[in-house]
Amino acid sequence: MANDVVAPIVLAHVPANGNPGCEYPVHPLLAERRSLFAFSPRTVETETLARLMEAARWAPSSMNEQPWSFIVATKTHKSEFERLLSCLVEFNFLWAQHAPVLLLSVARLAFELRGEPNRHALHDVGHAIANLTFQAMVSGLVVHQVAGFDVEKARNEFSIPHDYEPVAVAAIGYPGSSASLPDTLRKKELSPRKRKPLTDFVFEREWGRSATWSRRASSVGGSITGVPSRELSKKQHRES
Repeated sequence: MANDVVAPIVLAHVPANGNPGCEYPVHPLLAERRSLFAFSPRTVETETLARLMEAARWAPSSMNEQPWSFIVATKTHKSEFERLLSCLVEFNFLWAQHAPVLLLSVARLAFELRGEPNRHALHDVGHAIANLTFQAMVSGLVVHQVAGFDVEKARNEFSIPHDYEPVAVAAIGYPGSSASLPDTLRKKELSPRKRKPLTDFVFEREWGRSATWSRRASSVGGSITGVPSRELSKKQHRES
């Protein structure tokens, strides 16, 4: 019905099967996302892949410029897949070759109509990739972003114009078994995710002064309660 309202998901606690490192409860898609190295050989259906692109299409962008483009290569077209795979540095080549889909994100660096530099282009491409990533998770897929690739080789290989910038490669597919990985990658695969505490990057009043509300007291009785910290000196904030 048109008047139906979808109730918001309220998370009182971080899910038991989620990420215990979360300082505050967040949606399971965020808490459980991982950049896995092991991929199943299962083919990603074209309709599923198109849904990922549709999710990216609806990302926000400065002036609604939508500066993103994607070059997609699947193993069903072996030569195209190998062209994009060959742009990766050796370490990433070793595991990404097993993904059924590779994607190269590209940013248009200038506003289309005015021709002026768009300093938000890379930021907006990141928005699109985030949308794509969480649609992938809903679809049971894994997305592993790759910064280690030869930008100029990718530009030449795919005839990318000079006013466009190759941003990153993403390996996409269904999760595989970590048992198939070499020891070094298996350890990375199974290790806990780590993030900086909020106090390291959430500021108020001035640069480097941690927001008091971003501090989290220790867990008590299985639940986490937030208690604003006392005002600290700049030095204490920067040392925390």
